[in-house]
Amino acid sequence: MTEHEQHESHGGVYFKVFLALCVFTLISVAADLVGMPNKIMLGAIVLAVAVAKALCVLMYFMHLKFERAWKYLLLVPTTIIALAIPVSLRPDIGASYYVQDIPQLRDYPEHEAATQSSSHH
Repeated sequence: MTEHEQHESHGGVYFKVFLALCVFTLISVAADLVGMPNKIMLGAIVLAVAVAKALCVLMYFMHLKFERAWKYLLLVPTTIIALAIPVSLRPDIGASYYVQDIPQLRDYPEHEAATQSSSHH
């Protein structure tokens, strides 16, 4: 196979991946435009299509399909960090972020009572 023929075959693969990405985008848009009453199902469809598009880009445009197995070794520290960050931040943000401890809210009935009694005098 000559270099020109090899270049042509890569161009054909890239064009097919481009078409697949276009089809995936149309599926996402169509799922949203249909107006599905079940938003969880809509979210699952759109998320599945997004994952498929990401895999196409990763495998072909970033050439991960042609790499050896060492690429998985690089994912180990990335996965550890990606899981460690939310776990380590949960006590500070996730567990207490929505606790409503508003001193003004506790003092509001007293303030209202004082305002009511002073306006009657």
